[in-house]
Amino acid sequence: MQIGEFEFLEPIPDLKDPHVIAVLRPWIDVGSVGTLTLNRLERHLRAKELGRMAQPGLFYDFTRYRPRSLFNEGRREVTVPNTIIRYAVRDDGCDLLFLHLLEPQLYGEDFTNTMLDVLKFLGVKRYSLIGGMYDMVPHTRPLLVSGLGSGGNVEGENQQARVQASNYEGPTTITYLITQEAIQLGIETRTFVAHLPQYLQVDEDLTGTARLMEILCSLYDLPERLIEPNLGKEQYDKLQGMVDDASGVASLLGRLEERYDKDQKGDGPEPPPLSRNIEEFLKDLDEGFSPPK
Repeated sequence: MQIGEFEFLEPIPDLKDPHVIAVLRPWIDVGSVGTLTLNRLERHLRAKELGRMAQPGLFYDFTRYRPRSLFNEGRREVTVPNTIIRYAVRDDGCDLLFLHLLEPQLYGEDFTNTMLDVLKFLGVKRYSLIGGMYDMVPHTRPLLVSGLGSGGNVEGENQQARVQASNYEGPTTITYLITQEAIQLGIETRTFVAHLPQYLQVDEDLTGTARLMEILCSLYDLPERLIEPNLGKEQYDKLQGMVDDASGVASLLGRLEERYDKDQKGDGPEPPPLSRNIEEFLKDLDEGFSPPK
């Protein structure tokens, strides 16, 4: 069965007030925290594939998202980049849909319209986007999560999960139209973005993953063992040696800790300005980091 450009596997399950948890690659999946979180949930809930784009080449440039060649039982196969939905039926609470969004390079409006048609067809009650971004925050403090939301008890949920209101302005993704239009359709929306230390750039940030899992476990009454905070702590502990050895990073960390503590406390004297050496270090770091377009 096909809805717009999205093809479903049949039979389509009878879903109970489904909530979507989505991650968008590569724009808002720094440290793969969104993907790792969805993968962990899918394994725990034994999620099954529901569908994917029928012709992903309509939306994706395969010189930017490369197909991958692999051997499966001695036979060569090629996997094509795509947007995929999986589902999990739960005995208690709403059913969950896991949406792995791949950001389109072509026909972005058609892509978002198709995804909105999918949300309507499946009777989605809430659409949540999770992920991570780099920020000048210290790895020695609890990671910050910012977010927005509409419908339901947004303020209560954010307070419970220690999520700060986002005030971001700037470049964004065409797929944000999914959130914008979902609100008009009466669908509740949530966004949870973990702020990761920019000077510790790792392919898989396990502390950021644990922070997002903590929020989702709280919202959906999932077992706390899924959070696995010790994995992130061990990872950051191993990276501490790099911080101690790198020129300027240890001093930078102290400044970031001061700023973090002041912001979280909400009062106190203004921290002293950064030294010239640290300013130059930050400038070099920013020039070396190119956010996804």
